[in-house]
Amino acid sequence: MDGAYPILAAVGVGSLVMLAGVAGGAFLVIAAQRSARGVQREGDSGALSGDVVADASVSRRQSPVPHLPPVVERPRRERLGTMEAAPQDTVDRVHALIEHKKVIAEIRVALRIRTIQTVARWVSGGLAVVPLFAFVVANVAVGWSAIALANKLAIPVFVLSAGTFWAVRSMEERATGNYGKTARDLKIELEAAEELRLLDAARLGLPVPDRQYSYKDSIPAELESLRKDGKRYRRKHNVAQFIIIVGSLSATAVSALADTPPPLKYWAVGITFSVGAAAGFTGYYKWRERAFYLQQTSDDIERHATAFELGIYPYDDPDEHARLAMLAKEVELLRVEQRKREQQLDQPHEGSAEVV
Repeated sequence: MDGAYPILAAVGVGSLVMLAGVAGGAFLVIAAQRSARGVQREGDSGALSGDVVADASVSRRQSPVPHLPPVVERPRRERLGTMEAAPQDTVDRVHALIEHKKVIAEIRVALRIRTIQTVARWVSGGLAVVPLFAFVVANVAVGWSAIALANKLAIPVFVLSAGTFWAVRSMEERATGNYGKTARDLKIELEAAEELRLLDAARLGLPVPDRQYSYKDSIPAELESLRKDGKRYRRKHNVAQFIIIVGSLSATAVSALADTPPPLKYWAVGITFSVGAAAGFTGYYKWRERAFYLQQTSDDIERHATAFELGIYPYDDPDEHARLAMLAKEVELLRVEQRKREQQLDQPHEGSAEVV
C-alpha cells in the first residue's frame, strides 16, 4: 500500500496536466472556428465595401476639384488628371490585386485553423490512448483499491480526450471549401496564390507617385504595430520587475524565520528560483530597451507624418511629389535604424558595441 503512493501522486499530477492540455486544445479549436466565421462574414462585407470604395473613387475622380491654396492645388490636380487618364485595364488589374489579397487572407486563416485542428486531434488522441494503457498497467500491478483516487482522475481525462478527438474529427469532416483541405494542400495553394499576386503586381506597373501615396497611407498601420509591440515588451518588463521586487522581499522574509518549517522552506526555494529566472530573462531579452526604442521610432514617424500633413518644415516644398519622396525617405531611414537597434540588442554584451 505504501509503495502505491508515489505512483498515485505521479498519476494524479499527470492527469491534471493532461486535462489542462486537452481543455486548452479544445478552447483553441473553438476560438479558431469563431474567427473563421468572422473572417467569412468580413469577406462578404468586404466585397460590398470594395464596390462602395470603387464607386467612391470613381465619383471622387469625376467630382470637381475644390479651390485649394496655391501650395497644393496644382499637384493634386495633376494627380487627379493622371487618375482620370488611367486605362480601364489598369483599374481591372487593381481589382484583381485586391481579389488576390482576399484569397490569400482566407487561405491563411484556413491554414491556421487546420493546423490547430490537426494538433488538437493528435494530442487528444494520444492523451486518450496513453493514459488508458498506463492506468490499466497500474491497476493490474498495484491493485484497484490502492489506486482508486487515480482512477477518478483518469476517467474524466480519458472521456474528455476521446470527446475532443471525435469533435475535432467531425468538424474536419463537415468542413467545406478551404477549411476541408489538409494543411499541406493549403500551404501549396498559399504559395501559388502569392506567386500569382506578385505576377499581377509586376504587370501592373503603378507610377511612382501612386506608390508613394500608398506608402503614406500605410504609415498609421505601421505606427499601430510599433506601439503594440512596445506595449507588449513594456508589459513583460513590468511583470518581471514585479516578480523580482515582491519575490526578493518574500524570500528574505521567509528565510529570516529562525525555525522555518519544511513547507516554508520549499516556498523559499520556489520564490528564489522565480526571482532568479525573472532577473535572467529581463537581462537577456532587454524588454525595457526594446519598448523604449519602439516608442521612440513610432514618435519620430508620427512627427514626420504630422509635419507632412500640416505642410511645415521640412515638408513645406510646393511640389507634393518631392514632399512624398522626402517622407518615404525619412520613414525608411527610421525603420532601418530601428532594425539596427534590434540587431544590437540581440548581440552579446561584449559584441554589441561593434554593431553599427
